[in-house]
Parts: sequence; structure tokens; C-alpha cells
Amino acid sequence: MTDAAPAIFVALEQSGFAAAIRQSPWLYPAANVGHIVILTLFAGAIAVMDVRLLGGLSATAPGPLLARTRNVALAALAGMAVTGSLLFSAEASHLALNPVFQLKAILVAAGLINVAVYQFWAKPAVEHLAPGASMPARAKVTGALSLIIWIAVAACGRSIAYF
Repeated sequence: MTDAAPAIFVALEQSGFAAAIRQSPWLYPAANVGHIVILTLFAGAIAVMDVRLLGGLSATAPGPLLARTRNVALAALAGMAVTGSLLFSAEASHLALNPVFQLKAILVAAGLINVAVYQFWAKPAVEHLAPGASMPARAKVTGALSLIIWIAVAACGRSIAYF
């Protein structure tokens, strides 16, 4: 525990819930493995969407493909939020002060903002395109940003333990 952390994170870490996660021989490892497994589903869905937005997989109409993969990505994101919350609560005071975790949180927010930008700015120009049609520049921008942001999030996630 880090006493320099804001009181809410110290309290979370000292809660019975967090203690149970830390003390269980299987709960923390299961959450950790679950987080990684779900991350692979999320990364796969994001990769398919972003490759399509960048013009790849052009033999497929982008609207239906993006809609199906978005559902997988949303389910995986929810799963990562659950498993990540379990992992966070077990060592909240340390993670709250960890600069790499803070950067990861900012990048996740940026990734979600990029999704909103896509929804309102690029999706209307993409969802009814025929297979083989050229992707609009705004779709390519959101796809490229998405790839960069989510790869950075994963890199931060793997680097947290070293800071």
C-alpha cells in the first residue's frame, strides 16, 4: 500500500473485496489471465475494424463487417473493464500513482474518444459503402489513430509492472 495515494484508492485497496482478491490463490491469477485472453479478442476485433477502415479487406462491405466486429470489441471491452477492475482494486494505491498506469488510463480515454469521433464523423460516410469502394480519408484517420492508441494501451499494460 502507498500512503501517498488519494484516500479513495487506499480505502479501495484496504476493502474486504480487494483483500479477498489478493488473498485468493486463484482469483487474482484468474482475473489476470482473463484480462489477457479478453485482450486478444479485443485486439483481434479492433485490428479487423482498423484494417478495414484503412482500406484493407476491401472485398467486404465495410458496414456489416464493422457492425459485427464492433459487437465483439464492445463485449471484450466490457470484459476487460471487469477483469481490470479486479486487478486494480487489489493494488489500487500503487497503481493510482504509477505513471504508466496513468498514461494507460489517458490512452484508453483517447481510444474511446476516437470511437466517438468515428461514430459521428466517419461512420456516416462508411456504413453504406459497397465492397471495393475507396475508404474516405476521415475513416482512414480514425482507423490509424485507433491502431496507434490501442497498441500503446497494450504496451502500457505490459509495462506497468516495471514502474
